[in-house]
Amino acid sequence: MRPLAGLLAAVAVSQTGTRVSAIALPWFVLVTTGSAAQTGLVAFCEMAPYVLIKALTGPLVDRAGARVISWSTDVVSALVVAAVPALHALGLLDFRLLLVMVAVIGAARGPGDLAKEVMIPEAAARSAVPIERATGLLGVVERLASTVGPGAGGVLVAVLGPLAGLLVNAATFALGSVIVALALPRGMGRADDAAGAAAGEPQPGYWRRFAEGFAYLRGQPLLLTIICTVGFTNFLDAARISVLLPIWARETGHGPSAVGSVTAAAGLAAVAGSLVAAVVAHRMRRRLLFFAGFLLSGAPRFVILALDVPVWAVVAVHAVSGFGAGFLNPILGAVVWERIPRRLLGRVGALGDSLAWAGIPLGGLVAGAAVAWAGLVPVLAVGGAAYFLATNLAGLRREWREMDREREDAPKPRREDAPDPEKAGESPAGPPAERAGRVEQA
Repeated sequence: MRPLAGLLAAVAVSQTGTRVSAIALPWFVLVTTGSAAQTGLVAFCEMAPYVLIKALTGPLVDRAGARVISWSTDVVSALVVAAVPALHALGLLDFRLLLVMVAVIGAARGPGDLAKEVMIPEAAARSAVPIERATGLLGVVERLASTVGPGAGGVLVAVLGPLAGLLVNAATFALGSVIVALALPRGMGRADDAAGAAAGEPQPGYWRRFAEGFAYLRGQPLLLTIICTVGFTNFLDAARISVLLPIWARETGHGPSAVGSVTAAAGLAAVAGSLVAAVVAHRMRRRLLFFAGFLLSGAPRFVILALDVPVWAVVAVHAVSGFGAGFLNPILGAVVWERIPRRLLGRVGALGDSLAWAGIPLGGLVAGAAVAWAGLVPVLAVGGAAYFLATNLAGLRREWREMDREREDAPKPRREDAPDPEKAGESPAGPPAERAGRVEQA
């Protein structure tokens, strides 16, 4: 159990710290600049390199080894995050330097997150744990991080200030790096054919690996439809999380603790939704359950922020929405399970995840500019309407019917010691790449 337990612990620690930073950093920019546009620009400068670098590093992670990339990028992130409060305390941190530093953080986080993701199947095999259980545990860990991180971040920022939250984030990156380096065996996470390499057979180069992943993804209409839909909803969610929610907290006077309470309630309910989905989702029609989850988790979060209601009502709506969101990623993971072979996990997963997250850098940037031009309430109303229309109109496309058909026709997952079906001329069946096209919500 050591490899899987260590990997899950590293994911839990690093993602919890990232969620703390997701509250601390926007609040730091808001209180030091008072500008919604600059807050959105900071979010853009972090997430744009995250998405771009993550898309390009799939072949490198496959070849160099995910373990090395994971712990080394976490070290870089820890050092840069810790430097932000240090430079601010010395009076050396101007806004342009902050943009450069958050860009470095995003560029390091992308490969680091990808490396942890692609090691899940191998960690499960080394720990003699079924892959279904391992990916289920990963989903619970991520949802718990989305619950604990914002709650702790809101309290921490309210009591000690935003710089304390950034120091906590730096510490979690450092701890995650240590866990990966000590708990995971050397060489873990390499997707190359070890036998072929040992025999001196030439290995494909970077661009050939990248092209293989791109060609495979291009030939999957359902995956592309999922990615486009999730990419747009992630754009709207990023706008809400990174800009609209902090501005709502400031304009209403509720403060950062309200942000923590709202996101923590959504995260905790999402944990419950994920657990329920693990029990009942396989007995229900995927498409119906998927879009019902989107109906609960999308537009209501925008609409409630636009209304003049007590904080408890906002928390309650976000809890219901979080429960609906908990069903989304387990269904997406099941679909990807049936479609991506293991040897392409890093490449296809990186491309799919990056495309689905491509709108996230623009979400905060556009939201900040829109609020500065039109005000908070109109932007929230437009965002809610766009979310509702996008998720319901997308459901009319015929590709979505394959979500239910795939369950009946899907090949069964093979054991690690079973013959490679590709070498036998069969269609490959790999473990779930739950991250490809993953919905990012809090």
